[in-house]
Amino acid sequence: MKYRLFGFALVAVALCSAAGFSYLKVASAGAAMTTAAEAFVKTLNEDQKGKALMAYDAPARTDWHYIPKPTRKGLQIKEMTDAQRTAALELLNSALSAVGYGKATKIMELESILHELEKNKTNGMIRDPLRYYFTLFGQPGGDARWGLSIEGHHLSLNFVVDHNRVASSTPTFFGANPAVLLADYGGDFKKGVRVLAKEEELAFDLLRSLTPEQRAKAVVADKAPSDVRDAGKATPPNSPAVGLAASEMTKPQVLILRALIDVYAHNLPSDVAEERLSAIEKEGYGEIKFCWSGGDKSDVGHDYRVQGKTFLIEFNNTQPDSAGNLANHVHTVWHNLAGNFGNEVKAAGATPGK
Repeated sequence: MKYRLFGFALVAVALCSAAGFSYLKVASAGAAMTTAAEAFVKTLNEDQKGKALMAYDAPARTDWHYIPKPTRKGLQIKEMTDAQRTAALELLNSALSAVGYGKATKIMELESILHELEKNKTNGMIRDPLRYYFTLFGQPGGDARWGLSIEGHHLSLNFVVDHNRVASSTPTFFGANPAVLLADYGGDFKKGVRVLAKEEELAFDLLRSLTPEQRAKAVVADKAPSDVRDAGKATPPNSPAVGLAASEMTKPQVLILRALIDVYAHNLPSDVAEERLSAIEKEGYGEIKFCWSGGDKSDVGHDYRVQGKTFLIEFNNTQPDSAGNLANHVHTVWHNLAGNFGNEVKAAGATPGK
């Protein structure tokens, strides 16, 4: 069966992003975000500004989550006109790379598939691609420090822009349910589509490349945890890195590890991604650790972490999808171990890990 996705103008905007929004990519990410944020604010009426605009130090700035909550901070797409939706998507586009933007909009569209899969269930969930919320903290401007949250089910993007520079971009969360489409839903959503494919495939490649001795260090648990750790907490998990260090890997294995990290980093604009990766280069790849929990087959619950001094990546695929297929529901997150939301970074005057 085929389902109609995105019953409004957002799908058209999403498909023309490369052409329509390219001017925003000429500037630095921070400058582009400021320009897009100022343009978005100008489209709002006073009631909408009351929802979309908050003080920079509002407690809601560090209140994040990716579950389908009944209410959220910010102004949801459902409450916007078509022109406002276009401006909101320009803001989303300015905060992400072309690849990241494609993932984010597809994650939103997956809500239409979930709506169809769950329409005969009484779980009370609201599945709607319009239930994504935009919130600005402080007044966007080239000489200002301001924050941005774009959030809804399976998407939580959090930024601080300081004088047109992205000072913080974590936590960065992308999720997908179904992780792999097991039926044809029409349009870009053919059977076999995986919105977060490389995040999973490269990790399996690395795991399968390990010798028995390496695997004994990398695999830290036979059963995967039920989800990524500390979801919704303002501060990142602070436990020491465990698993197999990159210094104990072969050169081909390190190349896979680097490619995996690159996938996460390059969800963001190139200058932000390169700053993230530069911080990792400075700390050195040798002590970065990769650990795995759970099964070594895609349909058995599995989880991995990649952790260095400045950053933490977590991936979890343990939950069934909405049709009941096992391990077909992905959660991924990137944390800055110096502090999410720019909190500790601001005090230190540096941005290790972003």
